[in-house]
Amino acid sequence: MEKLTVESPAKINLGLNVLKKREDGYHDLETVFLPILLSDKITFSKSDKIKIETNSDLLNVLNNNLVFKAIQLLEENTRQNIFLDIYIDKNIPIGGGLGGGSSNAAITLKSVNKMFELGLDLADLTRLALDIGSDVPYFLNPVPSFAESRGEILHPLNIELPYPILIVNPGIKIDTSWAFTKIKPAKPINSLRNILNSHLTDLDYLKEFVTNDFEEIVFNEYQQIKDIKDSLYLQGAQFALMSGTGSTVYGIFSNLQKAYWAEDFFKQKYFTFLHNPFNKGSIT
Repeated sequence: MEKLTVESPAKINLGLNVLKKREDGYHDLETVFLPILLSDKITFSKSDKIKIETNSDLLNVLNNNLVFKAIQLLEENTRQNIFLDIYIDKNIPIGGGLGGGSSNAAITLKSVNKMFELGLDLADLTRLALDIGSDVPYFLNPVPSFAESRGEILHPLNIELPYPILIVNPGIKIDTSWAFTKIKPAKPINSLRNILNSHLTDLDYLKEFVTNDFEEIVFNEYQQIKDIKDSLYLQGAQFALMSGTGSTVYGIFSNLQKAYWAEDFFKQKYFTFLHNPFNKGSIT
């Protein structure tokens, strides 16, 4: 296979509880990953050298870029030279809590393994993915999942949220490591694991009991992000929450018309994307 073009999907976090800091420096957490139809597009073409290009001025293509790190890990673990021209068409906001970089890395692992017939199985790819980042393993199979430990222990969920979800991003890049240095881990009053059993599609219940432990930290530093969440409720969202460590906030609406009206309001100032669950396009 000489060329391959693939979609690299984003995710949102339906709740995010940080439980404790581990001896290895990471944190135990629990969250629900939900894939959304917003995606980057990556084209891999075999070449005689490695080159990574992108349409984004914000993406550093060779310094701390997760796609490049994925390729380096594959070379180290297979002892095979991997030369590719890679073009990343970025649509997912960078540093916005939507997992764009992690998704790109996971898609690179899968695609290069396929193109070069490296013979790595899912366990091999998962191990390499975790070396790159805690949520990279999720994007090897991006289906609705309950995640625990660092976020790499995944339990696929047979669920579907039948509501439109409006993504709003103010263009603020949040440093994940900064957010984790500020967090105060604690056992949640309401475990997401329990909420999953009977209340996942009850938006009023989610509003009351589902939280993101990073909101207080980020809102205190960036009032604009808190204002977006407040405005989502004013625009008719039944549930709104920051995704990951931010800066993206999403609102879940009871019907498409309300979501369209809210999108018209926010898109005048911010990046927006309306995830329509009734649009049955593929996200993998």
